[in-house]
Amino acid sequence: MEQLPEPRWHVVVPVKGGPAAKSRLRSSLDVRGLDDGALVAAVAHDTLAVTAAVVGPDHVVVVTAEPGETAYALSQGFVVVPDPGTGLDDACTAGVREALARGGAHVAVLLGDHPALTAPELMDVLRHGAGHASFFVADAEGTGTALVGTSTGRPPALAFGAGSAARHRDLGHAPLDVEVPGLRHDVDDEASLRWAVEHLTPGPRTLAALGR
Repeated sequence: MEQLPEPRWHVVVPVKGGPAAKSRLRSSLDVRGLDDGALVAAVAHDTLAVTAAVVGPDHVVVVTAEPGETAYALSQGFVVVPDPGTGLDDACTAGVREALARGGAHVAVLLGDHPALTAPELMDVLRHGAGHASFFVADAEGTGTALVGTSTGRPPALAFGAGSAARHRDLGHAPLDVEVPGLRHDVDDEASLRWAVEHLTPGPRTLAALGR
């Protein structure tokens, strides 16, 4: 995959990892014999692989406190920032500050639960986003947020969580209306996982973890 041309983007991906990650997905799985830990990791790693294909491994900033995810990220050539442990917004901001310190004026924050994200989708979003001081992409329901980006060289105000799309709009981030179903659809429980498998094309790691 050809990487996105100038401006070069850094993409921050928070990855919780470990037994506490994606508790809703783990608790809702009813597929016997499925290694839910492997599945949760696979979802994040598919998201990261697409991101690296678009911006390059050295422009992927992984924020995590989990040793296994730290080791994986380093093995892939990603930048690793310790999760401060004070919530998702603070974790993402720590990653953004690292990206800015590395000279990146164009920085996006992408949540790590989009196993059906495609490289053309991410490239399209970053191309459109480059024309805005700051922007966001809402999730499929239009209430949550899949990605927030800035081209100002300053950390964007972040307000992830339930109802975050309205908060990000109120913070002045421009909503991007782009056709990117793999980005807009996050996987956080069994129903969303099943929908992704039936209607989209999850990445190879996710499919392998599902035994497909």
